[in-house]
Amino acid sequence: MNWNLGQNGQKSRGHMRPGIPTTGRFSWSAAFEMSRLGRTWEVSVAPRQAWCSKKKRQRQIAWNMVSEPAAVAGLSTVRLGQFADLGAHMPTARGTGDLPQLPVGDLRQSGSTALRMLVGAHLRRLREAREITREAAGYVIRGSHSKISRLECGRTSFKLRDVSDLLTLYDVDEAERQTVLIMAKQANAPGWWQDYRDVLPDWFDAYLGLEQDAAVIRTYEVQYIPGLLQTEDYARTVIADGHENASAEQIERRVAVRMRRQQILIPPTSRKLWVVMDEAALRRQVGSSATMRAQLEHLREMAALRHVTIQVLPFSSGSRVGGVGPVTLLRFVQEELDDVVYLEQLASAQYLSKESDVRPYRHLLNQLGVHAQSAAKSRTILSQIISTL
Repeated sequence: MNWNLGQNGQKSRGHMRPGIPTTGRFSWSAAFEMSRLGRTWEVSVAPRQAWCSKKKRQRQIAWNMVSEPAAVAGLSTVRLGQFADLGAHMPTARGTGDLPQLPVGDLRQSGSTALRMLVGAHLRRLREAREITREAAGYVIRGSHSKISRLECGRTSFKLRDVSDLLTLYDVDEAERQTVLIMAKQANAPGWWQDYRDVLPDWFDAYLGLEQDAAVIRTYEVQYIPGLLQTEDYARTVIADGHENASAEQIERRVAVRMRRQQILIPPTSRKLWVVMDEAALRRQVGSSATMRAQLEHLREMAALRHVTIQVLPFSSGSRVGGVGPVTLLRFVQEELDDVVYLEQLASAQYLSKESDVRPYRHLLNQLGVHAQSAAKSRTILSQIISTL
């Protein structure tokens, strides 16, 4: 496998949720604005509800953004980057009458990947509420416990007959049955990237779906400019360097995929992109000087958008943070969906969704955001580098 089959074309060495302050969900919009202004800010935290994988837990975090250190009665004040593990984790028992309703209102903003995850999570809650094992559920649909696991994690498409049989086993009412079946059918809709399967590895298919449906994308890059921010010429050079034996047509199809991915950032959009880049990614020349200059100018233009934050981790930061390859964390608007960490490797990719697995990477991204230059200072660094080309 060539590195450039993945999201950015770089080699890999290996909690953010958009919200509305008035609803009690924490607001990353405020974090973006404070970062853009280059101001020191702190947050006050209290418990907030969030779902963790496997074990049902609750966490409540209420955010009060302040521009300077402050203490709020009954709350702790912490700096950005130290909130990853805050909040009380309280096990909650859920019976058949305590199951959350399917988020039908979110359907209009849910792509097929998010719908698949939502349906899978709901099927898991139904099964666990009835105290039915994966083995027993698998037997009913003529499959194994591992098939049930894949269905519940949203990692495979649904056969409507299987979903129907599971709903019968879980004894759901007719109204809920019809809602779930409609969602399962919509979740099977193919994504636009299916037309490019001849130039995409199977393991990257899942990432494209997650990226398409994510409300917030946080990423740390070491070697190259992130794929979502690459210019066409820059992307073409990176891809061609990694696919020496590919035909011109195959290279152009890969470039087309990368450019198509970037449409999720075209305004108006509620999606947030927060990027921390090592300074080396900006100074490593890819292609001609003209290609590199155009790429950095494009970065500067993107950094001016309200929904895009770009921070540079300078050489002067030393080795206090980082020490890993590229990391991408995706968060979804639906509270039922766990954060997903994407780690691209040589011939495959890792997708982490367990809270215990995600937490260290969330903390890493928080720390990188603290030690990197502010968005305003990062734009100055970009301008300085451009002036040397």
